[in-house]
Amino acid sequence: MSLTSVTQPVPAAARRLARAWPYILVAPAVAGTCFLLLYPLLRSVVISFQHFRTGELIRGGAAFVGLENYRQVLGDAEFWTVVRRTFVWTAVNVALIMLISTLVALMIARLGPRMRLAVMSGLVLTWATPVLAATTIFQWMFQSRLGVVNWLLVRVGLDGFQGHTWFADGTSTFAILVMLVVWQSVPFAAITLYAGLTTIPAELDEAARIDGAGPFQVFRDVTFPILRPLFGLITSLEVIWVFKCFAQIWAISGGGPDGATTTLPIYAFQIAQSLHKYDLGSAISTLTVLILIVALIAHMRRMLRHEGEVA
Repeated sequence: MSLTSVTQPVPAAARRLARAWPYILVAPAVAGTCFLLLYPLLRSVVISFQHFRTGELIRGGAAFVGLENYRQVLGDAEFWTVVRRTFVWTAVNVALIMLISTLVALMIARLGPRMRLAVMSGLVLTWATPVLAATTIFQWMFQSRLGVVNWLLVRVGLDGFQGHTWFADGTSTFAILVMLVVWQSVPFAAITLYAGLTTIPAELDEAARIDGAGPFQVFRDVTFPILRPLFGLITSLEVIWVFKCFAQIWAISGGGPDGATTTLPIYAFQIAQSLHKYDLGSAISTLTVLILIVALIAHMRRMLRHEGEVA
């Protein structure tokens, strides 16, 4: 005698709850994100259309001034100087990050298991180093009296670097900050690119080498076309990270000397906090976000257009 189980119909309320349950679980995280990220952004945009100085900060009652803050910012020659410097800062950093990361990823792919594990462990530890801790290390390395860089240069016979003050010159400070940001950024990009390299069939590389292609030709004609979307994604992420970089610059130079390392985030902070012109600082911050969005949209459109042509 066989027993037939009878399936009870699931109530409609239970089905609706089951469909809604994933959204209920993520709702606290979404709410927290909106409160911590979206609200400050909207508040900054609102302040950028108001006259908001120290008096308004204390007693409230900020008056609406329309686009006056934006006209004042866009009419300031210093703002455009900072914009150009920010683009130079972003271009130099992102170019070095992508170049070094690509070379490191290709090197990891050729290493044996033990060396690969050692190199990737070092990359992960570098990536996990807190921003301010890494910044402090670089400050010590280039310190004028006790810095290891000056000590090494003197030891190899360059006595002119005895007590050399690296952070007194704008060009050297800019270069040190570039080294710091590149050092912090390469691990993420290199590990991600290496993960992409592992997805390329080995037969394609072997076929290219049999046809007489060298390492550079293999990368240009096989590796890069396959990983082009990944390169585009990593470049976009690095542009965002470098463009809005603040902690490293502020901790080492505060935008100096003589404004040589002042980028848009630093400039907005200086205007808002040092001069207490919160309305102008908010306007600069809003323009910074808009400039970054426009640059990223242009980059993504160019990447998608190229993908469509290839397809």
